[in-house]
Amino acid sequence: MNRKLAAAAAGIAGLIALAGASAQAEENFGSPELIAAAKAEGKLVLYTANYAEVEQDVIKEFNKRFPEIKVEMVRAPGGQLITRVRTEAAAGKLIADIVDHSDRALMLPLADLFQDYAPPNAADYDPASLVSPKFWPRATLMWSIAYNTELVKDPPKTWMDLTKPQYDKLIGQVFAQSGGTTWTRIMFERQVLGEDYWAKQAATHPILYPSGAPMSDALVRGEIGMGPLLYNAVYPKQKEGAPLKMIFPPEGVPANPYATGIPKTAAHPNAAKLYLNWCLSKEGQTFMIKEQGNLTSLKVSPAYPEGFDPKVVKVWYPNFDQYVKLHADWVADWDKIFGYRQ
Repeated sequence: MNRKLAAAAAGIAGLIALAGASAQAEENFGSPELIAAAKAEGKLVLYTANYAEVEQDVIKEFNKRFPEIKVEMVRAPGGQLITRVRTEAAAGKLIADIVDHSDRALMLPLADLFQDYAPPNAADYDPASLVSPKFWPRATLMWSIAYNTELVKDPPKTWMDLTKPQYDKLIGQVFAQSGGTTWTRIMFERQVLGEDYWAKQAATHPILYPSGAPMSDALVRGEIGMGPLLYNAVYPKQKEGAPLKMIFPPEGVPANPYATGIPKTAAHPNAAKLYLNWCLSKEGQTFMIKEQGNLTSLKVSPAYPEGFDPKVVKVWYPNFDQYVKLHADWVADWDKIFGYRQ
């Protein structure tokens, strides 16, 4: 009988501990009142420039923790998303509860449209990743060189390798005007790889794409052999069995923190806060690192993407003042060199 009582007591203690851990976890995502209010709202509308399939995986993971909240996603490339936000806001019809954008410079002029917001772990974030206290780096993306292993038997090992004549007409490129993440990459190329890097790269006759999604699809299909791609655009495809490999070149890895905020007009502000709280939490960031290949703007990273050695890989963040001031002229230069006309 004593053994049975002891076993029962141990079981009850275990359940209490489990419940306590669950409660503690939810507390990290917001107060009980916030969580209850978010569940009562039951939904939120997310505008994002992130890849649709990537964001769907984040939503699914969030719903494992909070199944009561439906996330309706509207995905658009960076420039189109900003235009949509501006147009809807001007008409008083902005339906987004969250706007998640890759270009901090494009979001900053819209700051007055957004409400004050900070996650529970705000102090754990690197201040350098913030351009406004209203915008938070829900995602921090990094660039890699990806290649199709069935087409490319002598793969590139550095960024400079993408200028080799042997790769003529094998390389894909996302054009400069596609958004903030690409602007970060081309800014890195000119500042780190040299003033003549674009001309050398253009001489390989790369195929241009409007964003990483169609380019990564083309890479899987073998329409191109290689090219610079955001790691999170190709990592899920590699996990699914696509013949892809990615490298982090020794010259450096450009990284781009997003700017994500909650409009003042949000119809579901509590659900929006809960979603962002979860995404910005250690749990959310760890998922996006391990499962999607993101980096994080947390001061202490809870994990690293597959193949990423923080002792070896040099992460490159753009100077934000230069990120803003150089954009128009340098994008125009890139367009001219690559023969791109909008």
